[in-house]
Amino acid sequence: MTIDPAALTQHHKGCLPELLGVRFIEATQDRVVAELEVRDDLKTFGGRLHGGAIMALADTVGATATFINLPPGASTTTLESKTNFFAGVQEGRVRAETTPLHRGRTTMAWQTRVTDASGRLLALVIQTQMVLLPR
Repeated sequence: MTIDPAALTQHHKGCLPELLGVRFIEATQDRVVAELEVRDDLKTFGGRLHGGAIMALADTVGATATFINLPPGASTTTLESKTNFFAGVQEGRVRAETTPLHRGRTTMAWQTRVTDASGRLLALVIQTQMVLLPR
């Protein structure tokens, strides 16, 4: 099942992903991809994209992938997230691509690769999302 990426971007309107400028470009139940433009207001004093912006991008993509896979009436929240940073980026666009490691009844785990425009790995994020079933 393919999901409209523009609808996902719109779904985040008024929330942190919109403030960061996250734009979804591909979405299925098995893979979600989003991009973020590197802007001066998202950089550290050293001129590189802030690690928190990278983590927020990855968290958004993983949570959205969980949302797409939820049973009717359920919601989700991030339970745990681990980020390894490998390189910095000063300009251009970064891309976050997440794929499932586990999709269970009460938790889902996603691996997100964050890369720069050349495909260089900037960060690898593994997060666990709790599935909140309706009461």
